[in-house]
Amino acid sequence: MLVHLSIHNYAIVDHLDLELDAGMSAISGETGAGKSIMLDALGLCLGDRADSGVVRPGADKADILASFDLAEIPEARSWLAERDLDSDGPCILRRVITVEGRSRGYINGSPCPQADLKALGELIIDIHSQHEHQSLLKSDTHRRLLDEYAGSQELARQVQLAAQRWKQTRNDLQRISSQGDEQRARHQLLSYQLEELENLALGENELDELEREHKALSNAEALLGACRQVLELCSESDAGNVLSALTASLNRLGAFGGQGGALGEASNLLASAQIQVEEAVGELNRFVDHFDADPQRQQYLEERLDTIYTLARKHRIQPTELAALQQRLFEELESLNADDQASERLAEELAAYARHYQEKAAELSALRGSAAERLAAAVEQEMQALGMPGGRFSIQLQSMNSEEPQANGLETVEFLVSANPGQPLRGLAKVASGGELSRISLAIQVITAQTSRVPTLVFDEVDVGIGGPTAEVVGQLLRRLGERGQVLCVTHLPQVAAQGHQHLFVHKRRGEEATSTAVSRLDENGRVEEIARMLGGVDLTEESLAHARKMVTSAQAA
Repeated sequence: MLVHLSIHNYAIVDHLDLELDAGMSAISGETGAGKSIMLDALGLCLGDRADSGVVRPGADKADILASFDLAEIPEARSWLAERDLDSDGPCILRRVITVEGRSRGYINGSPCPQADLKALGELIIDIHSQHEHQSLLKSDTHRRLLDEYAGSQELARQVQLAAQRWKQTRNDLQRISSQGDEQRARHQLLSYQLEELENLALGENELDELEREHKALSNAEALLGACRQVLELCSESDAGNVLSALTASLNRLGAFGGQGGALGEASNLLASAQIQVEEAVGELNRFVDHFDADPQRQQYLEERLDTIYTLARKHRIQPTELAALQQRLFEELESLNADDQASERLAEELAAYARHYQEKAAELSALRGSAAERLAAAVEQEMQALGMPGGRFSIQLQSMNSEEPQANGLETVEFLVSANPGQPLRGLAKVASGGELSRISLAIQVITAQTSRVPTLVFDEVDVGIGGPTAEVVGQLLRRLGERGQVLCVTHLPQVAAQGHQHLFVHKRRGEEATSTAVSRLDENGRVEEIARMLGGVDLTEESLAHARKMVTSAQAA
């Protein structure tokens, strides 16, 4: 429960420290004193949106701190433990808003995003306000309240998630299917192009070898003539050749054998040249003897090269890039094949999600159907106690008959009411007046709060539009809720305030330069005086004091 609330420089609050107890705490005060400011500040600690306008004029920041005892809230303790935010002692939520509009949140001293404050806040406190009267006209509110009463919020979340997964998978499948004709045409083209390249079967270095051999065959006659001319010059010419000249030169120098120095070196070089020329002649002879100027081979080479060049031109690339093109086409074709496999997989997933949705949605429908009868009966009983004798209340579950999974389940939820005997049940927006709507809203809030696992309940002027004997019943209902946990109730009705286990009085404290809001915990005499003021105005009379004392005494005795 909420055990401490500290507010600094928020709105007209300068400094406020408030200790809170279990049971029902009635909060009252003069109009404009700031009764709801405390709850607004508390809302900031629970993740509500903030702006710089909430900072007290003259201050640089507003600082709000709320301490909670989580001993009876295992869900909240688990939430903190999962995020390493737990600590010994109370859980402390803090919110700081600067005059520039920046906002910072803290959980047990650790910085946290606003969403975390909101998520934790939903586990530890439940705030009901007069604004819920209007939200009660919306079907989304009807569904939410029924699910809260049935305890099926988690199942409803699973149904919503299953519907979202189904729709996402359906969209993915449609996206792939819409590309089907285009993909099939592309698949056919790629298969044909890849088949051409595979049939070409171009080797790794084949192109270079083909071009080299083709060049050699194209110049066969000129090459053979050149080889024969070189052989003639080196060894076969009768008029003189290189080998003959080298042999004669060595013989002439050999006649002066024994000469060293330059002459000896020259003789060695000539001998080496003779050996190299003889080897060159041998190589040329072998080339000439084995050279095959096969015209059929040359034709094959020309046809093979023409096929390669033509295919390269077809794809507008260089012949050397054909191998890389073949790899790219193969990878793209594999990707298209993967899309076909993905389509089959998505179709299977879609069917599985549909089955899962139907299973969870049917389970949710059963819980809603069972809870709707109980909730309708309980609300109808409270309506009659709240000054609507003969009033009837019903919850209609209307099947949507949709072929597609819907995020909210298989049915719509609508609250139907008959405010007066003899009138047919109709939608709330069509039959309920402002006062009737307030009482119906309060009846629903009280009933749903009884099933809430959140021990701290806040009611902010939910008794607007209610008076007379009905107001006393409202107070008794809220006191009954307070006996099972903690209820904070901002009220302007003395009949409600008298039912509180404790009473907090909000008032303005006027200084020489500024006005601020203060909160006092009233003792028994102060409480009687405040209730007397609520009954009869500023001037207290013996009659109003006696009436107020009787109201407080009766509530405590009950």
